[in-house]
Amino acid sequence: MVTPHIETLCTLLAQVLGARQLSLCTAESCTGGLISASCTQLSGSSAWFERGWVTYANAAKTTELGVPDDLIRAHGAVSEPVAAAMARGAQQRAGVHASVATTGVAGPTGGSPEKPVGLVWFGWCVGTQLWTESQHFAGDRAAVRAAAVAHALARLHTYLTQSPEPEATTDQ
Repeated sequence: MVTPHIETLCTLLAQVLGARQLSLCTAESCTGGLISASCTQLSGSSAWFERGWVTYANAAKTTELGVPDDLIRAHGAVSEPVAAAMARGAQQRAGVHASVATTGVAGPTGGSPEKPVGLVWFGWCVGTQLWTESQHFAGDRAAVRAAAVAHALARLHTYLTQSPEPEATTDQ
């Protein structure tokens, strides 16, 4: 279910993307498609939302997004380099202007001292610019995932409004 806050964020994104005639894709692991679902819940989102990948398994990150297997082995799936590679790989494979990626530990299992439950790494691409960031969210699995969706959308809006006009990228 999309909360009013997330719906507002999606509406703001739709306004920016639509006004600038930009397109968006997602690459999601811990959020399991919730960002895509939130965006496509808006009527008219097909004008700016291209596609989304749910790459929960490491093999999917590699085959679908081009994340190098050795990168995952070296840093783990929940890491800055993997979030960056997911965002860039999605953007290039979809040939869009912007992308957002998430990888994290939503819990309640799977955490470790180095990567605790609630840790989420994000990657955003707008044109040739790439940003990454981690956040640690409190709460149960649903709360962590909802917070990650809201954060991903809010930061994407910021990066879109602060970036020069991006060109779509492709892997060709």
